[in-house]
Amino acid sequence: MYTTVEGFIKDYQGEAATTQKLLDTLTDESLNQQVAPGYRTLGHLAWHLVHNDRGILHGAGLSFEAPSATDEPPVSAATIAQSYRATTEAILEAVRVQLTDAKLQENVNMFGQTWTISLTLYNYLKHEVHHRGQLTILMRQAGLAVTGAYGPAKQEWAYLGAPAPAY
Repeated sequence: MYTTVEGFIKDYQGEAATTQKLLDTLTDESLNQQVAPGYRTLGHLAWHLVHNDRGILHGAGLSFEAPSATDEPPVSAATIAQSYRATTEAILEAVRVQLTDAKLQENVNMFGQTWTISLTLYNYLKHEVHHRGQLTILMRQAGLAVTGAYGPAKQEWAYLGAPAPAY
């Protein structure tokens, strides 16, 4: 959890940059990829990382501009990637302006539980990382290259001059 606003900002900037790399790789054709019938498409999953309402940060009292959760995902991968970029900047600005280190210890009601705003920010990042993992699976199924988040992805080992680990 976070004791300073700056600590969250640094973590979020790093995680958002990793997510942005994946979203920038999406193609319009890949947006319809599903893990199985009846599950979110790659486009729906990517769009889920963009909208602002009914979300964790909204529940923490942050206000920022972003597309509505009720909007249908765009059919353009570039639009999703650009919307994420804009939403990330709006979130960072909201955090800088609307939060203080002391405010991080205030409680909010989140999903029927009492969380500090610090815990809420921590769980927001975990939520994004969770969905980013789902994105990489669907991207691989769609034939797209993925980038590593906390180490190299399989195809990135060659760039490091090393063979990919054998599995």
